[in-house]
Amino acid sequence: MKVGMIFECGPQGADRKVCEHLAKRIRPDLEIKSETLDNKPNLIVECGMVAAELLEDGCERVVIVWDLYPAWRERSARPCRKEDREGITASLTSASIELDKIALVCIEEELEAWLLADNRAISKVLSRPTHKVNIKRQRNPERHNPKKRMRKIFNKHIGQDYVDRRHAERIAKAIPDFQRLRRIDTFRRFALKVADVEL
Repeated sequence: MKVGMIFECGPQGADRKVCEHLAKRIRPDLEIKSETLDNKPNLIVECGMVAAELLEDGCERVVIVWDLYPAWRERSARPCRKEDREGITASLTSASIELDKIALVCIEEELEAWLLADNRAISKVLSRPTHKVNIKRQRNPERHNPKKRMRKIFNKHIGQDYVDRRHAERIAKAIPDFQRLRRIDTFRRFALKVADVEL
């Protein structure tokens, strides 16, 4: 099955790397064609045109993935999933896309919420042969600025900043199974929409 995915990051962005890796683990026979639109405003406006190209290229469906909070989070502005969805739907409609071939996956807060769900993977990435790190399980990983939480964990345990482009895929690859990740509603939706798999 060939699936298209559209992301709000750059070509080497964390969202693309992590989602492609997890999708292939969920369903190894997937053929994935991804497009990136750099940021959420671009994704909302341009996704219709890009989705049309992916469908023309033979994708059976297109999954549009974005974070509820943009990377440049502002304290005063709360994003609205409904407004995002309406903007995306308008872009798709203007490109004459059949909406039944499109799936929307809005990650609650940010991608790091998925990664925080499995403390085993973070512990493995941060550990060294001479220094084992044991990260506690995170309560409610989908709340309270997950990227900021991840930065605190990295700074506390290894004295380095978390850089999503460098570290997110390594954490995703260290996830041993989906036992903990499947507790995240948006990840279960992702698995279902990308790979027709209920976790």
